[in-house]
Amino acid sequence: MKNPFDRKAENLGNVTALEHVNVEIPDQGLASDFYLMGLGFTRDPYLFPGTNNMWVNVGKSQFHLPSGEPLVVRGHVGIVSPDRGALVERLQSVKKQLKGTKFGYKEHNDYVEATCPWGNKFRLYSPDEKRFGKINLGIPYVEFTVPTGTAKGIARFYEEILGALTKVKGNGGGKAAHIKVGPQQELIFRETDEKLPEFDGHHLQVYVEDFGGPHKKLRKLDLITEESDRCQYRFEDIVDLDTGKVLFQIEHEIRSMTHPLYARPLVNRNPAQTNRNYIMGGDSWVYNLPDTVGPSGRVDDPLKAPKAPTIAKRRALRMQQMA
Repeated sequence: MKNPFDRKAENLGNVTALEHVNVEIPDQGLASDFYLMGLGFTRDPYLFPGTNNMWVNVGKSQFHLPSGEPLVVRGHVGIVSPDRGALVERLQSVKKQLKGTKFGYKEHNDYVEATCPWGNKFRLYSPDEKRFGKINLGIPYVEFTVPTGTAKGIARFYEEILGALTKVKGNGGGKAAHIKVGPQQELIFRETDEKLPEFDGHHLQVYVEDFGGPHKKLRKLDLITEESDRCQYRFEDIVDLDTGKVLFQIEHEIRSMTHPLYARPLVNRNPAQTNRNYIMGGDSWVYNLPDTVGPSGRVDDPLKAPKAPTIAKRRALRMQQMA
């Protein structure tokens, strides 16, 4: 039977979703000014409602912001956010509250760069279906800067240990390993010859379909750092599989797809809503662009297909018997 579709294009590999990035922050109030009022994101209304932790929704992903000494991602987080003009206005509006911190923002041709009060960097893009797929609001990638010569080994580690789909690309920005971690989501490890700060303990969390296989391989390499619970374990060293040398460190929170929080619906408010300028039914931001699975590949007369479906044959036989 002729196949008009590219079936490999829908493959995810073993890693099915990047759910959250976790960095500690010392001031929940300043974090609210930046993440909620400046970036326009939404505090999770159901979990951690107190003043010692805050989960911030960005489409189908989150930032987790527990109180503590500031942790900084060595690289930046890529975010798709609708309405660039409104974003810039919001960032401008919080300058006074965030004065004296590392906060700042700058407009570039294809993104707005924003820095949180403690130095974490974000690149905020307008929705771009060709580049990011059907994302209207979300985290399409997290990019880390890694030592020169490590991209190939990092890609191999994710492919052989976690079962991820990977590519190593080289361009003017330096060689980079691209690791698929969900629909329209990836981790990017871009090589640099600059000196990198020491790893401070920040982490990311992903869901995997094969939960036990990677655990067995990580345990054999003595890389497991925490047996968290029935549905979760952690590791942080990405190693050269031939020599055992540590290539990069980032704590990974690995969850099974049987975890109670898997695919939990997240609330995403529309930051343009105000009590002075209210639109009924406009409280939520839609995190996906319109999607379609494309034209049907079915034939008008299934009995004329090279391999006619069994149900079509049964119906045709029934019609003949009734005639």
